[in-house]
Amino acid sequence: MPAPTENLRHPLVAVDIEVAGLEWEEVDEVTRHYLLNRYSEEEDKEAIKHRLALVRGLGRVVAIGMWNLDKDTGAVLVHGSGCKWQDFDPVPGSKVWRGNEREILQQFWKQAAEWGTLITYNGRGYDAPVLLTRSAMLDVPPTRSLMGPRYSVREHCDLMEVLNFFGATRETYSFDYWCRRFGLESPKGKMDGSMVADKARQGRYDEIAEYCLRDTRATADLFRRLRNTLVPLLQ
Repeated sequence: MPAPTENLRHPLVAVDIEVAGLEWEEVDEVTRHYLLNRYSEEEDKEAIKHRLALVRGLGRVVAIGMWNLDKDTGAVLVHGSGCKWQDFDPVPGSKVWRGNEREILQQFWKQAAEWGTLITYNGRGYDAPVLLTRSAMLDVPPTRSLMGPRYSVREHCDLMEVLNFFGATRETYSFDYWCRRFGLESPKGKMDGSMVADKARQGRYDEIAEYCLRDTRATADLFRRLRNTLVPLLQ
């Protein structure tokens, strides 16, 4: 059995993103028609109109949370202005950096170039593809691969895949579910991802930043519970 973090790279950094989907009316008619034709049930057609943050290319990244497990410190990039690091009082000991989406992504890739193993929950299925796609759309060059080799946790340790054993189990469960199962404080009490677009339209970006950073810290906490048990089995 390898040592718990023998095959992981340092620093270990947990990452989570928040995306504000476009309003349905903002989407061009051809794309709306294409999306609706992907579903046969009227219920599904109506639902997709309110879930555009989950459709790559139809949402903007408004916050990126980062938690350095080696230092146990957090930072968040969020929509705003200033392009400088400041203390972020809602999460003591953390920092915040505000800019537009392109500036946020540029700053993210600057930070990511120095990291070792990336820790996420469903990061392979959502966060990484969104970050890579939005960066390409905004002509921001990535500084590293966020995916890493398939069926490996060395470069990207996706805790959802750890807990479903790389798809071997039939069921997958939410991040909130697993936080509760492992006795961790879930950040989903006051807010969840479905509320991000409305918060963004109201200009309540600090609330989004706090939620994102607490989500990221919870991801780090869940990894700590798994690093000596399940993670070594998958290295």
